[in-house]
Amino acid sequence: MPHGGAAHARHASTGPEITMRWSKQRMEQGAAASGAVLIAFALDRVGEPPANWHPVVWYGRLIRRLELVAPGGRVSQFLYGIAMLLLAALLALLPSALIHLFAGRMRVMALRHGHIITGSLLYALIEGSALKPFFALRMLADAGRSVRLALEQEDLPAARQVLQSLVSRDRSQLTAELTAAAAIESLAENLSDSVVAPLFYYFLCGLPAAAAYRLFNTFDSMLGYHGRYEYLGKAAARLDDALNLLPARLTALLIVLGAPLFGGNRRRAWHIWRRDAHKTASPNAGQPMAAAAGALGVQLEKVGHYKLGDNERTITAHDIKRAERMVCRIGSIVILLIALLKLFRSVAYE
Repeated sequence: MPHGGAAHARHASTGPEITMRWSKQRMEQGAAASGAVLIAFALDRVGEPPANWHPVVWYGRLIRRLELVAPGGRVSQFLYGIAMLLLAALLALLPSALIHLFAGRMRVMALRHGHIITGSLLYALIEGSALKPFFALRMLADAGRSVRLALEQEDLPAARQVLQSLVSRDRSQLTAELTAAAAIESLAENLSDSVVAPLFYYFLCGLPAAAAYRLFNTFDSMLGYHGRYEYLGKAAARLDDALNLLPARLTALLIVLGAPLFGGNRRRAWHIWRRDAHKTASPNAGQPMAAAAGALGVQLEKVGHYKLGDNERTITAHDIKRAERMVCRIGSIVILLIALLKLFRSVAYE
């Protein structure tokens, strides 16, 4: 009996200890995951990695190489386009998965030696450095700023020239107002494509998911529906549409809710979003663009294609500045929100 009682006491005492140890481990894991997002945010403020080290640049080069041997004929192009996606996915996702596993292994090794803070920092630095290239907040705002500064100096040719970093349309005949409108449109659309969407997928499924999104989005931007190989890009375009279905609408909602943060009107943003979001050929691009048009109180027009918002006044460079503020503030909120959700998700799993 005494021995049995002692054994029972040992089991009773180890139960809470195990639970507490597991709880601390989950908290530490959540802090490391949250820290990775914050590290990526800090690196974004510094700027983009050099082109030779940028995975999205690698994706573009890979797509171009695969495109060079594309067959002719609609059916052959369509099937080859699917094969391109699968092959590129394998080549692109493997490095991100290995980096994620390596970060986790370094964290575990540090924990085994009792270095809890060191393990969390190592994980955050490795994972965060790998995450950074898959979203681009500062670069997006800087691109809008370049257009704005050229328009403020009344240098329309220069504004059209720097606009090429934001849009692929013909810019040669754009007026100053249409140039400003195009810049605002792209800032709103890329707030979804370049910030919200990759972080949305990172939160859901980790680093490989963020890499996959950027890969498929790059496929769509380079091939898409039209051009020399129209059917080659159909699968990529449809996949990109599907992947952006939720992020685009989430971005629009965030623009509506956050309108006062950049001098916008929340009620008008909601009204224009619900009224005009469907007017673009893309099922997703019109979502954040219409919300931005309403929030800023301007009409965004692509001649011959769509008009979003009401034409109440002329668009000026000042409106681009407000759109830059929209991108920076909404984007920063999204990043911080993802960091918090990463932390609280680990706590909720206890």
